[in-house]
Amino acid sequence: MTQGSVLTLSSYATRTSPVLRGRWVLENLLGTPPPPAPPDIPALPEGVAATTASLRKRLEQHRANPNCAVCHDQMDPIGFGLENYDAGGAWRDKDGEFVVDASGTFPGGAAFAGPEGLRKEMAAQSGLFVRNLTEKLFTYALGRGLERGDRGAVDGLVRRLEAEGYRMSVLLDGIVMSQAFQMRGKNAD
Repeated sequence: MTQGSVLTLSSYATRTSPVLRGRWVLENLLGTPPPPAPPDIPALPEGVAATTASLRKRLEQHRANPNCAVCHDQMDPIGFGLENYDAGGAWRDKDGEFVVDASGTFPGGAAFAGPEGLRKEMAAQSGLFVRNLTEKLFTYALGRGLERGDRGAVDGLVRRLEAEGYRMSVLLDGIVMSQAFQMRGKNAD
């Protein structure tokens, strides 16, 4: 989550984006993507307007619109936890003239402060992470999206991972030994 490549991918060319970073964490690590944005949402003001208030303050104004708040209340607080990293992934304590406030909350209400606090809260969300990783690796291994019939295998493997200490070898073995993997590409007679 704090790799330069991820931080750059989830930023704009000239500034960070708590929105993009929070969305990336929700989608790619926790498997809980926010709903799609409604059409015709205006962008945050840039240029002179960007120097009169911190990015956090500007996003607070954006979230004042109830249509925007539905998604941004989920994404922004998580993305703020990564604000100590600039658009290229370098550490910073200030964004221009504003001190970086890297505190945030998860949708369930758990608060954290800074990247280390975010990392610890992510560890507390390990059930979501493990399920998401299992689903993504199953999808990759099968070469197709998951279907309703795959849910039992995923659920069973998540339980097995928990019981056996979340070892990667257990995850890979479970996927390879699954009926879905062993029967992939074969036509049912």
